Amino acid sequence: MTKAVEPPRSVELTTDVETRGARFTTYRARVRWQDPATGQRKSTSKGFRDEDDAQAWLAHITSAARRGLSPDHVERSLADYGEAVMDLALRGLEAKTTVPYRAGWKLRVVPSLGHIPPPMITTGVVDRAARNWIAEGVGRSSVKNSLAVLVRVMEQALRDGLVDRNPARITGWQREYRLAEDELDDPRSLALPDWETLQHLATALVARSARRYAGWGDIVEFAGATAARIGEVSGCRATDIDTRSWLWTVRRQTTPGPGGLIDKGTKGKRARVVPLIEEIRPMLVRRLASARERPDGRVFVGPRGGRVTTAILRDATHWDEVVTQLGHEKLRRHDLRHTGLTWMADAGIPLHQLRLIAGHGSLTTTQRYLHPNRDTVTAAGDLLSAHLNAERADARLRAV
Repeated sequence: MTKAVEPPRSVELTTDVETRGARFTTYRARVRWQDPATGQRKSTSKGFRDEDDAQAWLAHITSAARRGLSPDHVERSLADYGEAVMDLALRGLEAKTTVPYRAGWKLRVVPSLGHIPPPMITTGVVDRAARNWIAEGVGRSSVKNSLAVLVRVMEQALRDGLVDRNPARITGWQREYRLAEDELDDPRSLALPDWETLQHLATALVARSARRYAGWGDIVEFAGATAARIGEVSGCRATDIDTRSWLWTVRRQTTPGPGGLIDKGTKGKRARVVPLIEEIRPMLVRRLASARERPDGRVFVGPRGGRVTTAILRDATHWDEVVTQLGHEKLRRHDLRHTGLTWMADAGIPLHQLRLIAGHGSLTTTQRYLHPNRDTVTAAGDLLSAHLNAERADARLRAV
């Protein structure tokens, strides 16, 4: 007779949310429990700017506790968990396969998702990470290997009871890769034509948003003028901007994390310096004055003072509807970055400087913004003809 396997006993928790702060309200969510193995009393807490986020975090911890998972296991980052189970996750594979898998884990999975606990990883999070790798020019096989090792680690998390399904089994990324390849071949085609068009877009987005929040327009104009990602715009703080030289040191980006949005380093893991053009300086003076009043010094925030992501910007401004009405139906938030880099290339910024401003890892990626238009090609042909004609004229004179 087979002995029945008992389900894991739930972990008993006590939870509370404490309101803190006078001028700027924050919420501290706290969990206390008894370790079932040692009997030791433990606790953990996390701060949030929104009470709903605090309650959502508590609900997530409580749900895991019902499955027998203590909060310290639930909050363990993917990087730490993967390091602990990697040998188990890769069992049965040949050495020639594990080498590229481990490289994908170290170079792409951990930098993109390593800070997130396995239970907080969703299909959407994995899908966005894969699209970012593709947009950064990562090779098809490297993307495949990175996703494969993530699938294996999350499969182990499924066996350990940390998740109830494997969110890393995404589909359609090959099709997205083909689309991204087309975009990477000619990113200039994704750019807005001029500054007035960008301003018109920003104004229309503000008009469509709830209570016509002007900050959405400021974010759009700033992203276009600096060729920055929306997450980097959200991570910008007053101390990052030098108004004497009008330079912005890009140090961080906003990204999804445990319990909500967090700030982490830039995609290239290195700070870079971006010029701030005259067109956005008056707006920055106004926003810097407000930012210095905030405890976090954040320059660009949502209407309630929170961090901003590309999805938040899209939903708050009805982006898809507005860009379609303006005749830019294929325009995405990331295309503001393409716009800025295209303008900089057309302004004659040298390739090596443009690469530093963009934060590109590969010079090849930067070169795609230098594709000349037909007029430039024609002018180049005229210059070559003039040069050759001059040489022939000199040769005839010498012959005489």
